[in-house]
Amino acid sequence: MYTKSSYTKLTENRIDKNEKKNNWEIAIGLNEVDNLKPSKYLIELMQDSIEGKKSYKEVENALYSYYKELDPNDEAILQTEECDLVSVRIVQLLENGSFKFSPITLKTIHRALFKDLFKGELERYVGEFRDYNISKKEPILGGDSVIYSDYNDLMDILTYDFEEESKKSAKVSISRLARFTSSIWQVHPFCEGNTRTTAVFIIKYLRSLGYNVNNDLFKENSLYFRNSLVLSNYSDVSRNIRPDFKYLESFFEKLLIDSKVELETMK
Repeated sequence: MYTKSSYTKLTENRIDKNEKKNNWEIAIGLNEVDNLKPSKYLIELMQDSIEGKKSYKEVENALYSYYKELDPNDEAILQTEECDLVSVRIVQLLENGSFKFSPITLKTIHRALFKDLFKGELERYVGEFRDYNISKKEPILGGDSVIYSDYNDLMDILTYDFEEESKKSAKVSISRLARFTSSIWQVHPFCEGNTRTTAVFIIKYLRSLGYNVNNDLFKENSLYFRNSLVLSNYSDVSRNIRPDFKYLESFFEKLLIDSKVELETMK
């Protein structure tokens, strides 16, 4: 008779090792958007996971035990812990085939990724939309910020974006995908973790439509993805700067159509 743990491990072991490896590399790569690096311990656990020696739950529990022995006030340790735990959770989400095209799914993904990781006042915002306005200094903009949606309008804007996208055909054009992704990212509904949440959502959305995603791109160019989102939402009339979608379109072309295409060089 199978226990819950053994059944979970058996189910996970049915997934091809190469697919598991790719999902792990995507997960670790996506944390690069916030300059987060994995620990050597996670790399060891990742290999155990790929080989079927540990389930994802066992990996997560091992990480909890590992970080329990380290200094909880060390910022560098906290950042590595976030990378490690978010990575294993991204893998689980990518291998979970369930998906609903809804703004609520963004909340579900955010909650799954960042459970127990937000500290202090931010703790209550895990899986919840922000109730205050934000700005973020972007290196690609020389420290300037994109103008994000007002917190009073978050659900209304997301509902509109999702309804408009759902009216269209299942065959997604590069231009359309870039604009939809850019729109939901610009809303920036969460206090932190918006880019990783958006990326996981878009990957699952594309897979639900039957698209094969070029795994190498997210694991090697996640920072390019973030900067593309920034540039697609930035304008400064005084300097004649308008939102520029060519980088995001270049990313999605390489992601879905031709992996050999060179990404548009950012100036």
